[in-house]
Amino acid sequence: MYTLSEENYLKAIYRVAQQKDVKITPTAIAETLGNNPASVVDMIRKLTEKQLIAYDKKQGVKLTQLGLKDATLIVRRHRLWEVFLLEKLGYHWDEIHDIAEELEHISDITLADRLDKFLGFPEYDPHGDPIPKANGKVPKSFSVTLTDLKAGTTCRVAAVRDTSNTFLQYLIKLDIGIGTRIQLIEKIPFDNSLVISINGKENTTVSQKFGENILID
Repeated sequence: MYTLSEENYLKAIYRVAQQKDVKITPTAIAETLGNNPASVVDMIRKLTEKQLIAYDKKQGVKLTQLGLKDATLIVRRHRLWEVFLLEKLGYHWDEIHDIAEELEHISDITLADRLDKFLGFPEYDPHGDPIPKANGKVPKSFSVTLTDLKAGTTCRVAAVRDTSNTFLQYLIKLDIGIGTRIQLIEKIPFDNSLVISINGKENTTVSQKFGENILID
């Protein structure tokens, strides 16, 4: 059994590790969790003692085989709960993260599998993040952003990188969700903003930061 804080750290390390070619430093973990670096260093020591991570100043933090297994299960529970909250209880996608943060710590060994079966074995959560399977395998994740495309390209929103309430509420205002069709009309050289068409409607201008947080398929 782990404390809530230990589980949150494992999940944070897992999330950072999903980004390619990223060294997992105490600072990166602190930024992910919004904690101060001193508390992160202390937790790294505790997780190392429990053989959940390995830490080297040059290589950074890495999950051990045990740590990866446990982190994957926590992420699996979190993302399944998000699907449940949205599809079965009618929450909006900007409301589900914080509730799932609490529910993910229910550690009954059969709950995740039963929930997965009840939901029809979904592969992605409402934000487009892949849901790890019971055997540990993870569906394809998305890494290409709207800003990576050339002008004139049409794409489908596959996931969102920023899952904060403010960004998700902005997407709701623009009528953008997972599966929405977006055409990149123009890139503005001055500030790298983007002119887009959403589901064939009139053009809208969005920021570069917006484009970097929209993952496409």
